[in-house]
Amino acid sequence: MNSACIRNLVAGVTAATMMAGAAFADDLVLDGANLTIEQVVEVARDPATGITIDATAQQRLQSGFDLVMDAATQGVAVYGLTVGVGWNKDRPAFQVEDGKRVLDDQLLDLSRAFNLGQLRAHAAGFGDAMDRDVVRAGMVVRLNQMLTGRTGIQPDIAEMYRQFLLHDIVPVVPERGSLGQADITLAAHVGLAMIGEWQVDYKGRRMPAAEALTQAELSPVTPVGKDFLSIISSNALTAGHAALLAHDADAYLQRQAVAFALALEGFNGNVAPFLEETTTIRPFPGMVKASAQIRDALDSSYLWQPSDSRGLQDPLSYRTMAYAMGSAIEASEALNAALTIQINHTDDNPATISGHQYEGASAQVEAYQVGDAGAIYPTANFELLPVGDKVEALNLALARVMRSAVMQTIRYENPSLTKLPRFLAAQGNSGLAFGALQVPLTALLAESRQLSLPVSLDGMGTSAGIEDVASNTPLAVANLASLIELGYKISSMQLLHAAQAVDLRETEDLGKATSRLLARYRQDVPFVETDRPFTDDIRAGVAVLQGFDVGTD
Repeated sequence: MNSACIRNLVAGVTAATMMAGAAFADDLVLDGANLTIEQVVEVARDPATGITIDATAQQRLQSGFDLVMDAATQGVAVYGLTVGVGWNKDRPAFQVEDGKRVLDDQLLDLSRAFNLGQLRAHAAGFGDAMDRDVVRAGMVVRLNQMLTGRTGIQPDIAEMYRQFLLHDIVPVVPERGSLGQADITLAAHVGLAMIGEWQVDYKGRRMPAAEALTQAELSPVTPVGKDFLSIISSNALTAGHAALLAHDADAYLQRQAVAFALALEGFNGNVAPFLEETTTIRPFPGMVKASAQIRDALDSSYLWQPSDSRGLQDPLSYRTMAYAMGSAIEASEALNAALTIQINHTDDNPATISGHQYEGASAQVEAYQVGDAGAIYPTANFELLPVGDKVEALNLALARVMRSAVMQTIRYENPSLTKLPRFLAAQGNSGLAFGALQVPLTALLAESRQLSLPVSLDGMGTSAGIEDVASNTPLAVANLASLIELGYKISSMQLLHAAQAVDLRETEDLGKATSRLLARYRQDVPFVETDRPFTDDIRAGVAVLQGFDVGTD
């Protein structure tokens, strides 16, 4: 029985699949090669984004599935298809009758049953449900990876990913339970939703997946062959989450550059360490970029004019801020580069290569060939360390930025440095003013240090010792999310002090960007005339910073 006959037995070609190549003018066209982090963010956070599958990519999908079906009919041993997974890799997935493989409907029924069983058995996460945008990010990443043609998945499965995104049907996926060697126990919940099991969020409420499919006029898919493995054996959920956070970290760093510039104005600090003349002496790329951002924020600031009260050498936390921020910029750029590779290439094990013909002399390699149809190779491409170690580097770099921001803010306590009242007390305020704020500041700093610690060395052996290392990238990514949240809180407290200091100096000659930030901040947080609770001020500052558009000027 050839692969075309098997395709007809499996499902045929659905009308939805045939429409996948018809693009609308504003649709995002996925082709398996050119997805950007910004596009992942767009799809994840804007359910109205249209998605079309490139026609050539659609053909690659079909060729990959045909290859998998050819392997089944030829009896080629394929991990997750003709044999089991993990410790069960030596157990056949299909029955043999009278010494012969059954290559008809019975084989397909067995394959379908095997797929359903594997999806159910791998659904084993815990904790709260992932945020909707994280699940959507993971689905668009996985759909794009499928379009490389290397997954061997049934085209109707890929189309269901697209339909879930278009209809904003979001599977309920637990946020914890992955070691970063493929999100197998989490991604299984996506597969369950697509077969009409489990739960989804749809039209503002949580409901059984079968109910959502009925409302959306979609039919459940029926996995076969390698489908279940192509659904679960991927780090797409972690990569999608990391893509969102890479975007968010970049935004935080740009806003922090303006917050620091305002802090420098409040401190009456020296701009010398950030000059083009001084930074190009030793031009580390990130530091040079950070210095340029700081200079831009200080455009038209009074700091460019001499001051008798300005120190020649500020505390190190001020002077070296471009280095701290530059390290974070470089770490962010490295993460973006790694993610761009990750989301545009498959991480499947095994991987299908349609039409590939091995021309070497190794019998071992020749064994992976599926006749003339191509080859199915075992891989280690589920290893997410190239992304995980970049996340860990960014975590550490962000913690250093926060340390500098905390130290800068604490320096405001000292009148000998600022030439301002102790603890930035307003005239006539005989209370504590900002004196107690060092406590929450340093508490946040201690938390950031803990979150910045590496986790990639903490993997333990599973599956009877077969899976004996792990990147723990999901945990590193979760730490990145917490660090960005902490960063805004620390920056909010820095902004509270900087705004007070600037107002105490009674100068109107601020930078173009810093004056915009101060004006927006003062809409929600007034000058501190007398002692008051600061909790609401800190919360408001976070919101101001998160909504601040650095690029308005």
